[in-house]
Amino acid sequence: MTQGPGFIWTVLSFLIAIGPLIFLHELGHYLVARWCGVKADVFSIGFGREVVGWTDKRGTRWKVAWMPLGGYVRFAGDANAASQPDQEWMELPDFERSQVFHAKPVWQRAAITAAGPIVNFLVGFLLLAGLLATFGEMRIPSVVGNVVAGSVADTSGFRPGDRIVSIGDKRIEDFEELYETVYARPRVALDFGILRNGQSMHIVATPAYIETRDTFGNVQRRGSMGITPVAPSHVDIGWQDVPSAALDRTIGVVGSTIDGIGQIIFGNLSAKEMSGPVKMAKYAGQVATLGWVPFVGFVAMVSINLGFINLLPIPMLDGGHLLFYAIEGVIRRPVSPETQDWAFRTGFAVLMTLMLFVTFNDFASLELWHRLSGLIG
Repeated sequence: MTQGPGFIWTVLSFLIAIGPLIFLHELGHYLVARWCGVKADVFSIGFGREVVGWTDKRGTRWKVAWMPLGGYVRFAGDANAASQPDQEWMELPDFERSQVFHAKPVWQRAAITAAGPIVNFLVGFLLLAGLLATFGEMRIPSVVGNVVAGSVADTSGFRPGDRIVSIGDKRIEDFEELYETVYARPRVALDFGILRNGQSMHIVATPAYIETRDTFGNVQRRGSMGITPVAPSHVDIGWQDVPSAALDRTIGVVGSTIDGIGQIIFGNLSAKEMSGPVKMAKYAGQVATLGWVPFVGFVAMVSINLGFINLLPIPMLDGGHLLFYAIEGVIRRPVSPETQDWAFRTGFAVLMTLMLFVTFNDFASLELWHRLSGLIG
């Protein structure tokens, strides 16, 4: 087992990974808002008390707060960091009122709100494109290299050389897709489409539920068939093919996230697989010890997931705001302040509950409670 990184290395790796992504996310909001003529009062990286900051010539306060797990841009007319409207903006002079976020047409407010997640997707895409253009990629075909004796694959009739072309209605292009699909579906009967010696056939098998530890000691609870792949091959990617390859990777990250969430909701995967900031910091430190190339890939995946999560239709997140703007566009008037207030309070409660759960989950995965009980006992 590999010795994990130290505390300082872990914290620094996490801040290097997440800090720029938060900044770029909020910068997306800020730049589109400036293009739409909206004044920004505060641009904050983190929440809580200000650690360092300055005010620019446009009157925007740029600051870094003591809790760097997020950030926000507060526009003119916002009552708070959740962009709830301050009703006093209607009493401002015409020139100042024209710079207020809530005075803008709904399409501009939606564009400003969507800009943050879009920037995160773009950053992830560009990082993946850079890695693919520089190093190419390792491709592993969805071909069975070996079957572990006594495993599900063995008892179900898989043989070395079988090419797995589908699982249910899903096409399987490579071994990574095969692994991810099986990973998220322990104890679920799956219909494998097989090519064996040029002949099509189907095998129905149920992946076993196993717990494994990686080289850093992280526990993974997943589905397993007992199949190992054939040797990978390195493929150089021409510049003309880089954008499509990076886009496929970006879509794949989103698809894997949606699939994982769905399997947790339906009970196929344990909720213990959900990660919060503590576990993310741990992973950042571990990946950083492997070199800058894996670390850049890790940052790309975090950026894509940050964009996706922010688009979920939960009040307090960008997706929740976009949902309200979509409703406003249909009914031709804003949703009532009372409804928005109730929704944002509910959304805040949901997010805080989820944050507490994943943080508790993180500590449990790190066996912190066991260590504390040992100290107390």
